[in-house]
Amino acid sequence: MTTNSIPEDRGLSAAKHYNSGEGWTRGNLDFFTVPQHAYTDEENDVWRILFKRQQEILKGRAIDLFMDSMSTLGINEERVASFEEVNEILMKRTGWQVVPVEGLIPDEPFFELLANRRFPAGNFIRTRDSLDYIQEPDVFHDVFGHLPLLADPTFAKYMEEYGKGGLKAASLGMTHKIARLYWYTVEFGLIRQNGDLRIYGAGILSSPTESVFSLESDSPHRIGFDVKRLLQTHYQIDDFQDNYFVIDSFEQLFNDTYADFTPIYEALKDKPEFKAGTLAEGDSVIHKGTGTYAIEADQRRKARKA
Repeated sequence: MTTNSIPEDRGLSAAKHYNSGEGWTRGNLDFFTVPQHAYTDEENDVWRILFKRQQEILKGRAIDLFMDSMSTLGINEERVASFEEVNEILMKRTGWQVVPVEGLIPDEPFFELLANRRFPAGNFIRTRDSLDYIQEPDVFHDVFGHLPLLADPTFAKYMEEYGKGGLKAASLGMTHKIARLYWYTVEFGLIRQNGDLRIYGAGILSSPTESVFSLESDSPHRIGFDVKRLLQTHYQIDDFQDNYFVIDSFEQLFNDTYADFTPIYEALKDKPEFKAGTLAEGDSVIHKGTGTYAIEADQRRKARKA
């Protein structure tokens, strides 16, 4: 499984040890940016392996827009994409840019980059012996998984507004809440397409096993998208998700989240929180999961601690 393993108490960018952000000030959009890495033949071979594998697995599973935009942006299996070349096309389509960073960055700089239509992408690529799991997002996860949807105007606008909302959440001490929105949409979101469920979340799109699990396993719940419900819901950080939220369209995603969340945070202040894998009263249940995988995963975790 390929996923950005992030402790929920910090939300989007937990690992301060990668870069504490000391010295960063609001408005310094280049503080974390570095030159794009010059990739070796071995690293480009890893890219090709990952790309070809996911390209095959995602047939009939990913939203059509994903593969179409991949081609439009010139992202292919031959080599790690050049950020400069991708940006030349992406800027013309939606005004976004991808910028290389060394690793996970703190929340507020991350939000500010998104608010300014800059997507920070890991500058490294995993090794051949870590094809299926990494602890932080690499260039494959970020470029293959995230960038294609930034070529869509509606999704691109959603990401910009998410960044602005994230900055406000940080000022209100609500980063942990807004992080759940990112997790259950940008990273692990499902969408309806012509009556079927498809994948649009980058955490799934870059994972060979979760690409199948998210759509075909009986274990997880699949629930209609609801902002308040989602903000109350914890998530799995190092395993398959116990529930997935399903949107009808990117227009729905944007319209349902393009608002000041301050009243929502206030309304949820005394409301219960839900563990991952829990169904709640009022849920629009698309598929009621068996929870089998979650039970087995919990048993495995307990066994490791014993």
